[in-house]
Amino acid sequence: MASDQKSTVDVAMAIKYFIKESLEAGKVIVLVSLDVQGAFYAAWWPGVLREMKVWKCSRYLYKLAMSYFTQRTAALTKNSLRIEKEVTRRFPQGACCGPGFWNLQFNSHMKINFMERTKVVAYPDDLLVATKGHSVRAVEN
Repeated sequence: MASDQKSTVDVAMAIKYFIKESLEAGKVIVLVSLDVQGAFYAAWWPGVLREMKVWKCSRYLYKLAMSYFTQRTAALTKNSLRIEKEVTRRFPQGACCGPGFWNLQFNSHMKINFMERTKVVAYPDDLLVATKGHSVRAVEN
């Protein structure tokens, strides 16, 4: 079940409720937290554009994003040597569009059809998967 929480507090409360409900029912719970290291640096632009199409973003926003991602280069100059490379990843530090683009890309992970006993929540660049079962073996499976 994908989460529709909006803030870190919402995420914490959703997981708290999941854990409390599970413990009251005598279930075993496992929490797995995944931190995407360098999330904004690893963001892949074609994936973002694909998700924009899936979510039927307006043509205007799609073209604006495509323009933002087109012909971006990084250059290094030392003495008389200049090296330039096309950039196809990352969102600039502090870019106001970065979190929105990241959410679009990360959303594909949230669409995975998990079993009813599993709760998945995401916040900035982290993913938390909570699973409950009647036994340790059931949770492992």
